[in-house]
Amino acid sequence: MRIGINQQGYKKMCTRCLWLDETKPDYVAYHDEEWGIPVFDDQKLFEFITLESAQAGLSWYTILKKRDGYRAAFNNFDVNKVAAMTDEDIERLITEPSIVRNKLKIAATINNAKAFIKIQHEFGSFAKYQWQFVNNKPIVNQIHSREDYPATSEISEKFAKDLKKRGFKFLGPTTVYAHMQACGMVNDHDNACFRKQETIDLYRDKDFAKELM
Repeated sequence: MRIGINQQGYKKMCTRCLWLDETKPDYVAYHDEEWGIPVFDDQKLFEFITLESAQAGLSWYTILKKRDGYRAAFNNFDVNKVAAMTDEDIERLITEPSIVRNKLKIAATINNAKAFIKIQHEFGSFAKYQWQFVNNKPIVNQIHSREDYPATSEISEKFAKDLKKRGFKFLGPTTVYAHMQACGMVNDHDNACFRKQETIDLYRDKDFAKELM
């Protein structure tokens, strides 16, 4: 629990999600300002896809600490520039300490960029493709305890299977579910977390169809 400031400037006690290590200010900022907010921007979605695929086998906080490194290494997540990267870039990046130096994951990022662009061409945007899996509306789960947190779902299984069919790598159902949580396809904030209702209020009157145009 931490002291926060409400819109009127008054201090209030904030209860946050059970999974969050509140001793890490950057982790708290990510939780408070990004996690679970619906994302419709393709560049941001490619960033999340890239970071989630890099996480496989590691903690999310490890990747979060390297986020700036990934931003620099992969052209600020410009998908077209990433898709144009070469084997020489891969060899260069496996010596770069600011990212996870896993050759397969680095190569997968370039591969995934190419697959991402194909989806953009087919659907008009990656956002349109992605949000169809939840019928263009966030799913709000009821989270009362650590045991209530899903690691995967039928939708993430379907989403991951389709991504694999389209050539994506390092994006299994669990990783895809984490992506869905991060970009707001599902709202998995604890019921007691102050961001649960705040996030719902952000999109309560939002026209998702217009956002996806």
